[in-house]
Amino acid sequence: MLIEQLKKIKLRAQELEAKLADPELFKDRTQYQACTKELARLKPFTTALSEYERVHHELQEIETFFNSKNKDEELTKLYQEEREKLSAKAGELEALLEEKLLEGSNINLDKNIIVEIRAGTGGEEASLFARDLFRMYSRYVAQHGLALEIISTSPSGKGGFKEVIVGVSGEEAYQKFQFESGTHRVQRVPETEASGRIHTSAATVAVLPEADEVEVNVKPDDLRIEVCRAGGPGGQGVNTTDSAVQILHIPTGMIVRCQDERSQLKNKNKAMRVLRARLLEMEREKQAREISENRRKQVGSGDRSEKIRTYNFPDNRVTDHRIGLTLHSLHDILDGNLEELISGLMKEDRARRLNAL
Repeated sequence: MLIEQLKKIKLRAQELEAKLADPELFKDRTQYQACTKELARLKPFTTALSEYERVHHELQEIETFFNSKNKDEELTKLYQEEREKLSAKAGELEALLEEKLLEGSNINLDKNIIVEIRAGTGGEEASLFARDLFRMYSRYVAQHGLALEIISTSPSGKGGFKEVIVGVSGEEAYQKFQFESGTHRVQRVPETEASGRIHTSAATVAVLPEADEVEVNVKPDDLRIEVCRAGGPGGQGVNTTDSAVQILHIPTGMIVRCQDERSQLKNKNKAMRVLRARLLEMEREKQAREISENRRKQVGSGDRSEKIRTYNFPDNRVTDHRIGLTLHSLHDILDGNLEELISGLMKEDRARRLNAL
């Protein structure tokens, strides 16, 4: 099954090479860039597969010798040694190809991301929990040498966030965040609760790979762009200029608003980044639904309606419901120490994808 998958990749690489050799393709810069990018991603597979096929062919020749009736004793010894070496080499190459196939099955691994955190059910307490998640991810980003850029915020009255959107860039940004999409639930006595009762609130997290213009071509005619005066808390000068930008994507009805920058152009550029990422995610979710109706059962499916994790303050407990992992280190996790959770999710995801090969 593994080799069959890789042969399909090899055929696709040959198709792309033939396509790139056609001078007509140069007239469409977007298509040319897309084909070049895809071929570069497939090349490591084809190189490793060619080496595996060479070793496998040599093994077949040795087996032909062993199946022959008249065998020289000295040659038999030499061929036996060579067979052992080649078998070990074939095993190493199979493991390498398997790893490359797993890496290559996720085309987002080298991408920067946009993380959207929104308060869910629970009123003001949900906004405060969204703030806590933002703080948790900010610390995790700092610990791993990634860069965080605030794109848009919508503060609540008590110091929380109705919504906060950030960009995260750096090596393996998507890989480190890919399992955070979903509904995060908190159980605790809220700061706003006087009677000491435990409340359950929620916030949703969406992790979107950043899309470039080659992947998502947004037509200017499909956009309605409005500028207005920024509102809400924001410090001196935030309400004195018409710098806030709202973009409506007419075909989908999707609206993105950005107001954190004083520059109208910067707000527009940030809003376009968010819009492209959301459109790319929408298209990929549509494709995933067509491929499998069981998508909701997969680790890291990105479905924000599912409850993925519970943060229970009375028991100092965090439970990830997708893999049944419970850790009694809630405050460490909220301080950004997510490694044990994320490594558990990555291990489960790897096993699932191996079974799917």
